[in-house]
Amino acid sequence: MKKALIALTIIALITPLARAAGNGDAIVGLWKTEPNPNGCAIVKITRNGKIFNGRIVWLEKPIYGPNGPRPGQPKADLHNPNPLLRNRPIMGLELLKGFVYKGHNRWKKGTIYDPNLGKTYKCKMWLEGNDTLKVRGYIGFSFLGRNATWHRVTALPAEPAKPAKPAGATGTTSHQQ
Repeated sequence: MKKALIALTIIALITPLARAAGNGDAIVGLWKTEPNPNGCAIVKITRNGKIFNGRIVWLEKPIYGPNGPRPGQPKADLHNPNPLLRNRPIMGLELLKGFVYKGHNRWKKGTIYDPNLGKTYKCKMWLEGNDTLKVRGYIGFSFLGRNATWHRVTALPAEPAKPAKPAGATGTTSHQQ
């Protein structure tokens, strides 16, 4: 009886610690980025073994507008420091790489690529609740960076967002930069 009581006590002590560590797969899924002048994106985070990566699977503005660098063409990685990669499409681009789950709903040791600047930063991420992901990109030390807030989505929109038509406008609109 005494052994059973000790075993139950150990289980009672370990269970909360295991729950506090969280679930590494809680980050897997679709995440909508913060809007910027180029629109927002949806990033699909996946797990491969112990590593988590994220790829752009939807763009609000997938085509350059008439004043863009390549009017009417799909957005490309034009600012990449490697000239050989500047024609690769933004759609499908892997921008989160190498994240490792560290417990307590935190992922570290990864990088994030910013295609608007052509720069790669160290990055860490953490969940605040089930549907809010904080993403911190930084240079060197984590205090030299900035946070972004991404929100979980359950499905991809049927098509990219279309700009609102001005009052009294007719005809079709194109996706602007």
